[in-house]
This record gives sequence, C-alpha cells and structure tokens, in this order.
Amino acid sequence: MTSTIERTSSWIAACAVADLEPGWGEVALLGDRMVAIVRVDREEVYAVDHHDPHTGAPVMARGIVGSRGERPTIASPLHKEVYDLGTGECFTDPALGLRTYRTRVVGGMLQVEFEA
Repeated sequence: MTSTIERTSSWIAACAVADLEPGWGEVALLGDRMVAIVRVDREEVYAVDHHDPHTGAPVMARGIVGSRGERPTIASPLHKEVYDLGTGECFTDPALGLRTYRTRVVGGMLQVEFEA
C-alpha cells in the first residue's frame, strides 16, 4: 500500500510592489512569521526568513543587497554571511542556509506562499 502526502499552500498578501524600494529590504509580519522582502529591481522581488541563520536575530531585511554574477544576494548585517536570495544557499558558510519563500504579483500586490 502506498500513501501520498498532499502539501497544501496558501498565498498571503504582503504589500503593494510599488511601495518597495529597489535594492532595499523591508520586513513584513505575515501570520506568525517575520519575512524579509527584497525588491532587487523593477521585476524581481524575493522573500526570505527575517531571522539571521547564524545568530537567530531578526535582522535580514536590513542586510546588504547585491549579487554574485547573475545571482541576487543578501548579506547578513551582523556577520556578513552572503546568501542567494533565490535558493537561500550561503556562499560563505555551506553549513548555513536562509529559508526562502515563493513570491508572485497579483494586481500590483506582492503575495508570499506559505506551505501548511
């Protein structure tokens, strides 16, 4: 007998994309989660956990936004670990990883996906 587990998710409205400044992070409280939202340019918006993976401090929205080649990044403002905004991979310490969330824009509003 084989059983399958269905994953359910929901999209939560975070903010108007027009309110986000390119190159800066903002923090949003979505349900019980603090999410750092980063608008890289006019088209790209990322959502990651607001808590620094190394220290647990809620600071990632104040991180340094940049890139490694074509990959958009954010560096922790505390210890400067650099994370890929799309995958959460840490470039400077492979043992660390930053949780990422899928995003979409509907009617000018940024939505963030959470798995139940």
